[in-house]
Amino acid sequence: MMEDVWLRLTGLGIGIGTFLTIGLFHPVVIKAEYYWGTRCWWLFLLLGLGGVAASVCVENLFWSSLLGVFAFSSFWSIKEIFEQEERVRKGWFPKNPRRKYKF
Repeated sequence: MMEDVWLRLTGLGIGIGTFLTIGLFHPVVIKAEYYWGTRCWWLFLLLGLGGVAASVCVENLFWSSLLGVFAFSSFWSIKEIFEQEERVRKGWFPKNPRRKYKF
């Protein structure tokens, strides 16, 4: 009986953690593109690979799941950083006046 409660709370915790992780990556991608442009995509790749490795190594289901969410949010951010550059080009987000753009 008690294990059912903990299992249900674990699912709720994973859901909340997923929501917060995705929400955290949105401003990180915007700031990363603003300061470094698309050349920082490899940082997201390294974060993703590290998250995958950690997720496989951790035995706890809760933390393994959140590390997997972190890893694939990092991978998704690679795509988003290039799309963010396009949004800046369209004028939807401000350009960094200290950077040179290729457009």
